[in-house]
Amino acid sequence: MNTNTIIIALLIWGSVLFPGCQNKTISISPQAIDARVGSINGTPVLQGSSILEVPDYFVWGGSVVEGDDGRFHMLYATWEAGNDWPAFSNSWVLHSKIAYAVSDYPDKNFIPQKIVLKGRTHEGDSTAWDAQMVHNPHIKKFNDRYYLYYIGARDPGVQPAGSQGAGLNKRNRVQQSQHIGVIEFDSFKDLLQGKFNRPKQPLLSPRTRVKKDNVVNPSPPGTIAKPDNLIVVNPSVVYRPNDKKYLLYFKGNIYDPNWRGVHGVAISDSPTGPFQPLDNHVFDMRTEDGKIASAEDPYVWYHKGNKCFYAVFKDFSGKITGQEPGLAMLQSVDGIKWEKPGNALFMKKELTLSNGEKVKVDRLERPQILVDENGNPQAVYLASSIEPANKKTDGTTFNVQVSLRMKK
Repeated sequence: MNTNTIIIALLIWGSVLFPGCQNKTISISPQAIDARVGSINGTPVLQGSSILEVPDYFVWGGSVVEGDDGRFHMLYATWEAGNDWPAFSNSWVLHSKIAYAVSDYPDKNFIPQKIVLKGRTHEGDSTAWDAQMVHNPHIKKFNDRYYLYYIGARDPGVQPAGSQGAGLNKRNRVQQSQHIGVIEFDSFKDLLQGKFNRPKQPLLSPRTRVKKDNVVNPSPPGTIAKPDNLIVVNPSVVYRPNDKKYLLYFKGNIYDPNWRGVHGVAISDSPTGPFQPLDNHVFDMRTEDGKIASAEDPYVWYHKGNKCFYAVFKDFSGKITGQEPGLAMLQSVDGIKWEKPGNALFMKKELTLSNGEKVKVDRLERPQILVDENGNPQAVYLASSIEPANKKTDGTTFNVQVSLRMKK
């Protein structure tokens, strides 16, 4: 069999396995939220039934699934706020935890219940891979069981004098040790009672550690950075029905020479792995200079009717949408090769209130989407802050729940 015959055979096989999206471009319209502009100690925040905020705590990314009880269950990132704690940009890395909230509605009235996962140092184990913090909750239901994907990190300790990591502070050492893990449980009652097995090893770890300087345990000189470089964070997992595979999307970091977020995908036969990462990038949208446009926080789902994958994620610069920075949208036949739809803008960095007022926000990220059994989006959950968040110590960040409507 010659090369051309092999190529034709592969193309035929691919067209059978992934027959293509039918009416693949979908239009999703974010709806107005039940909220008003209020303040906490003079700092503007949104308040109302569409907002999850907790006094004296930062609230960040939240992920929701409908339970067997017909209620809506949220896992969200949270950590202590106040003058005795570091500012936001440091505190999420050092102290993030995962908490649980529940509602009778998909887009409002989430009531916090308790913190369900902490860094294992709180249990006396400072050496575990997720000892320092847990973050980026992503909840999925496969085959009548629940899977909470998350990231964790630990402090590898002060690095040897003369090493490339010797000048790093604790915050940056922890940040460079982020991996992805998963816990599996039968019910939210079990989760609340701690009836789950916590993984002793991460589900996915970086294969390369390429950075010019200020790096813990660098890869040997000449190593080519993989998509899973330095860190793996922002997990999003989807089932691919054509071949019964599970796809785990993640973000890594590259420096060319400045930081940018890039993405890869790992594939498994099981939601608990093992996952094998591919070498190629996904969401590979390029800027005018040929470099990958910086992005993060992908959420990926599969639409049964269209036989198509969709992704929503943060577009740092607006280079992906061709508009202002905000949330971008891509589509894919196989979950590997992605393209822009007719309109790649999913959402501007603003929220529409029920009274018609539009509120510009500084942060609108970590989108997590609730879809029905056919893959139709129902609501999106977004981490937000009206004012710049990095220097905050007052906990004035929140999670906002936005109902979605598909345009026919």
